[in-house]
Amino acid sequence: MTKPLTPPKKIAIMGHPDIPEALKVAKNVRQFLEAQGVKAQAGSLYDVGFRDSIQKNEFDLLIALGGDGTMLRAGHLCAPVDVPLLGINVGHFGFLVELNRKEWRNILPRLLTGDFRYEERMMLKAHCVRDGEEETISDVINDVVVARGQYVRPIEVEAFLDGSFITGYVADGLIAATPTGSTAYALAAGGPILPPEIRNILLMPVAPHLSIDRAVVLSEGGTVFIRVKTKHEAVVSVDGKEPVHLSSGDGVRIHTNEKSLKMVRFEDPGYFYRHLTMHMEQNPLFGKRINGQSD
Repeated sequence: MTKPLTPPKKIAIMGHPDIPEALKVAKNVRQFLEAQGVKAQAGSLYDVGFRDSIQKNEFDLLIALGGDGTMLRAGHLCAPVDVPLLGINVGHFGFLVELNRKEWRNILPRLLTGDFRYEERMMLKAHCVRDGEEETISDVINDVVVARGQYVRPIEVEAFLDGSFITGYVADGLIAATPTGSTAYALAAGGPILPPEIRNILLMPVAPHLSIDRAVVLSEGGTVFIRVKTKHEAVVSVDGKEPVHLSSGDGVRIHTNEKSLKMVRFEDPGYFYRHLTMHMEQNPLFGKRINGQSD
């Protein structure tokens, strides 16, 4: 029998401000936890003061309410300070969320008795290299995307592993994804789905032209360098954030992050495969929504 984990004593609850239902449920979750004797604080994901208190490690757990986009934003907030993350889905898509808004009242008591487990999600770190100088862009939960800018033309990029040339691409872009990110943009580009518990880096081209069109799976210990060779605009974006402009000769260095995203799970590790088909059938473009909400 698995020994119970230490229950969290102080919990932050963050709702996506653009989803009214998320803020409403956040308030309900706070009231529920306080009734169980747990210190809890609820607010908006974009509340600066609230975010600062999390980054100062004033909480044992962050509960995020929204969809996978909300989970990514919350993950960037709590992973650097090793605060675990639990997601409640009030958005429309949820590979990362654990609970839905109809079941949280029945499941959360298990959190308070230590009847849960932690799932460690590998992260990356991305750096922009230009003119011989290197600048850190961001921690990475999902993916790093080097892509064409506003002009509808493919770009040329070269990929290196630990200084050795892998291959070159003429494509709309090149994705370097974590296993978590393998179910995001990389999946849409035709890449494989990687189990969340493994630790690999996935390289996946986007719309390659006369180039290798298959994914390359690399060891976590390697350092990937993507160099841009283009006469027009290129950009790099991490987890869908604001892009950074790149010029010909600029590059992006990517390696495993010493930090990982710690997620709360109530199901056994096989949950990922059991839920996979359900997730794949939730394409919002075809009108299917979880709980009838949008993210």
